[in-house]
Parts: sequence; C-alpha cells; structure tokens
Amino acid sequence: MSFLKPKTHIEKGDVVILYLSVSSMHAIEAVPEIVNKKGETIPHIFQTNYGSLKVENIIGVEYGSRVELSKGWAHVLQPTPELWTQTLPHRTQIIYTPDISMILHQLEVRPGAVVVESGTGSGSLSHYFLRALKPTGQLHTFDFHEARADQAREEFRRHGLSDFVTVYHRDVCNLGFTDDLDGKADAVFLDLPAPDLAVPHAFKALKLSGGRFCSFSPCIEQSQRCIQELTKLGFNEIVSMEVLQQESVIKTRTLPVIDLEFLKQPKSNDAPTNSEESKASKEVKKYLTSSNPQVLPGHTGFLTFATLPPNIPKA
Repeated sequence: MSFLKPKTHIEKGDVVILYLSVSSMHAIEAVPEIVNKKGETIPHIFQTNYGSLKVENIIGVEYGSRVELSKGWAHVLQPTPELWTQTLPHRTQIIYTPDISMILHQLEVRPGAVVVESGTGSGSLSHYFLRALKPTGQLHTFDFHEARADQAREEFRRHGLSDFVTVYHRDVCNLGFTDDLDGKADAVFLDLPAPDLAVPHAFKALKLSGGRFCSFSPCIEQSQRCIQELTKLGFNEIVSMEVLQQESVIKTRTLPVIDLEFLKQPKSNDAPTNSEESKASKEVKKYLTSSNPQVLPGHTGFLTFATLPPNIPKA
C-alpha cells in the first residue's frame, strides 16, 4: 500500500526501496516470512552486496532511516514511480524517466483525467500516469499478453492502486479499446509494434471535445506510418521528437593567462624587460568550465504527439 499516499513508517506488506547506492537499489516487500521453492515457510532474509537484511526488522521503522546489514548498512525509502522504474521486475523493455516526463507533459495528464494506455508491459509508465491522475482520474491499460496483464493487475493491487486503474487483456490493434471507452478518454498512449493499426481505435476512444495522442516507437518507419493514419483522421499539431538526456561535465580548470595590463599604460621609452614579460605569461587562473560527456546517450525511441480537435465526426 506504500504507493497510495505518503507515509511516515513502514507497515507490513509495504513495498520498500532498499537504497545501497545510486546504482544499487532493490524493491522488497516488508513481510516477515516468505515461502521458498520447496513450499516451506521461512524467515524473509534479503541478501545484498553488503550482507543480509532480516526484513522483519524494518517493519515499523521510519521511512528514510538507515538500517544495519550484516556487513554494512542501507537506507529504506518509500517507493516513487522514479525509484520503481529503476527496481521493477522487467517483463518487457520499459520506458524511462526522460521520455516519460515528456509524455506526461505533452498529454496534459492531470488529476481527474481519463487515460487509455497500450501496452501495459512492466508497468513503468503506468505508475507515473497513476500518480498524476489520482485521486479522481482513471487509467485503462491494455496488454495483449494474458500473463503480463494478470501480473500487472496483481502488482497494482499490492501497491494499493486498484481503485484508479483497470487492466485489460486484449489485442487493441484488431479489437480496439472496447465500446465502453468510446468517447471517454482525454488522452491515449500507444507503445505497440504497429501503432498505425490502433490509431483509428484511439480516435474513437478520445472525447468528442478532443484530446491528446502519443505513440512511442523505436523505429522512424513506425512513426511515419502512424503519422499518415493520424493525418487521415483529422488530427493536427502532429510532431515527432526524440528525447536524449545529456548531462554537462562541470570541472574547474587551471589555464595560463597572459596579463596584458601593461598595454593600458602610456607609452614610454622604458619598455618592459624580458623577465617582466615572462612573469606575465606564466600567470594562471582557475575557471569553472562545462563540456559534453565523452559518451553520448543512445537512442530510445521516437515520440509522436498529436491533437484531436473538438467536434470531429466519428463514423
């Protein structure tokens, strides 16, 4: 239940982020006992690079606290969509924060909105949608793989988010988003191999007053076919973009600087000596500099956005 609202202390059954370092985090369930592969009930002991943690000991502990491991220590944090994205079990390739932030902004996701998503996958983006939609909005998320849909539904239940999300096992490219959702969505998001096949169904799902559309595609050809379908159906403000996160490298550098202050003085017959010129040329100063990293981020996918204007007739 730890995703539902901010909490101060860890309760039994909470999902907790065990933070060891920026590159080493684990999501664990705060239960004192687990069932092993043999069907036996045993104490819940979680192993890390810094030793073991007896999970029973963190129940009742304040979030953000430092806890002792057998060979070190860690911090216990309440999960957020950002932390969950870094620790979730991967059922599919997931979308990460740089793309997600642009998706949420462009789709204008807000409390009370209705969002249709396909496919659910590992639920990375779904958790961001849910945080933005609560407490009065609703997410309808679809996946064509039945096992993944069942896993996602159970995951949302454990996280206390079931009231805000409905999970469907359905092939939306061929069957659409169900008649019940026709004209109900404020925004539609697609992460599908052939998004152009689902564009007509997204058109039907969006409200008569209009709405926003987004498709995530690894290949530009997928984006091009999607744009062709969007254009046929009357969408406008169509744009494709690629989000690349690049961090500047900030360093303090020491550089030699020639002091030419003597040039500002009136000319005289007394020229500066060689020793004075040498001394001026050796002066060094410290500067704070910014440069691009040596390794640039790789390609993730193309985001195609579009707007459905209001009062477009829907056959």
